[in-house]
Amino acid sequence: MILEVAILQVKQGEENDFERDFKEAGQYISSIQGYHNHTLKKCLEVENKYILLVNWETLENHTVDFRQSDVYQQWKAKLHHYYDPFPTVEHYETIL
Repeated sequence: MILEVAILQVKQGEENDFERDFKEAGQYISSIQGYHNHTLKKCLEVENKYILLVNWETLENHTVDFRQSDVYQQWKAKLHHYYDPFPTVEHYETIL
């Protein structure tokens, strides 16, 4: 299993709209082959900072199956305009 970790900086004042749209966008990512689950967490110290955690079966389920899909274009249109700067996305595998 691969864990995708994305640090999301949302434009100040747009947090409520982002959270609403993110709930709706969950249908897009969850429809992709190899998707297991995702969690969005809000930072306690910085009110417009979030962390997105997504569990994928393989790296390619995220980088190819999701990112090269029509569904990703819907996800992108729904969410990407909230980010400033654009998120850093990294992938992790369990060692222990």
